[in-house]
Amino acid sequence: MTAVVSTSPLARSYLFVPANRPDRYGKALASGADAVIVDLEDAVAPAAKTQARDTLADWLAQQANQQDKLWVRINAADTQWYDDDVRCFANAPIAGIVLPKADDCDTIRNIARHFVGPRSHSRLLPLIETAVGIAQMRDIARARHVERLVFGSIDLQVDLGIQCEPRESELTHLRVEMVIASRLANIAQPVDGVTTTFDDLPFLEHAVSRARRIGFGAKLCIHPRQVDIVNQGFLPSAEEIAWARAVMAAVAQSDGGAISLNGKMIDKPVIMQAEKFLRQIGET
Repeated sequence: MTAVVSTSPLARSYLFVPANRPDRYGKALASGADAVIVDLEDAVAPAAKTQARDTLADWLAQQANQQDKLWVRINAADTQWYDDDVRCFANAPIAGIVLPKADDCDTIRNIARHFVGPRSHSRLLPLIETAVGIAQMRDIARARHVERLVFGSIDLQVDLGIQCEPRESELTHLRVEMVIASRLANIAQPVDGVTTTFDDLPFLEHAVSRARRIGFGAKLCIHPRQVDIVNQGFLPSAEEIAWARAVMAAVAQSDGGAISLNGKMIDKPVIMQAEKFLRQIGET
């Protein structure tokens, strides 16, 4: 069973910020990113994790409003910090929880049992970044409270022993499998993994374009410089918008018979794609 967990527009960009750097929380939230992930996992050394958790909890306690753009990546279920992380943030005034190394539905159900308070967000983003996670991906996508899947491309390469070339063509089939799992579960399009070369903006543009073509709807960011390119990259291009408007104009002028545009037939799938493009820019 999949729950409807949010009616707000889905994020295109998720910007990481280390949990032990509270001076960066506000900057990240003001960066233009659709969402911010405060990271208790990879970004924080083991000796600093407890203090980082307390720092984030104290910061949240001082905020007057619900932090609807802020997610927390807790530590994985097989770590000593996991239980306290879940207890601390399951009912915090945040958008939801990012679960690293999501390998099974039992862990998701365990977190969901803590969603009981009046401010509970009840939203989960499972990171699929192990072979086991890939194998269980379709079940995880259907689990209650899962809003969308996230592709943990870096950790997945290590776990599988795959040595990728920079454009990660070796992972294309796994990305497609994630898109299929999301569609079968009727949840939002998945989130693509990070691009670590944040100074090579043309390379980032390529990565975003590839993710969108495959069927992803968002991407993780590790630097504020990446945000604008990611946000724009998941919107229709000017050419696509012009095409969509022309399609819908042809539909509006039709008399119920066959419709064509520039010598090509317009059928239901074409109309649905045009509607999707216009919906993304708020025209429908």
